[in-house]
Amino acid sequence: MFNNPPTMSPDQIAEALARREIVLVDVREPMEFAAERIHGALLYPLSTFDAALLPKDAKQPIVLHCGSGKRSAAAFAACVQAGVPVRAHMRGGIGAWKAAGLPTVTIDPASGAVRDRR
Repeated sequence: MFNNPPTMSPDQIAEALARREIVLVDVREPMEFAAERIHGALLYPLSTFDAALLPKDAKQPIVLHCGSGKRSAAAFAACVQAGVPVRAHMRGGIGAWKAAGLPTVTIDPASGAVRDRR
């Protein structure tokens, strides 16, 4: 198992996303993703995670994230074991992203409207 996967801060990830340098993969479960997500992140839940199915583009390496960093570290280890290249995982997960004041996308439960949140 890969004990210390490389990490990126939420700010580093936000900058890399803005420059389209990475693909952000969310390994949380579908209900978590539906409730709140990072714009542009792709969903690959850890419960059904298969590293071989991740997008492959050498120009845009994969960065993983979850709620706190634990599941993305596990997904990173699965990628290493499968021989699938991944750049890093987000330190602190979406919780750290929100603490840094970065935007998320949510669904308003009353109306079903999509909302960008800061």
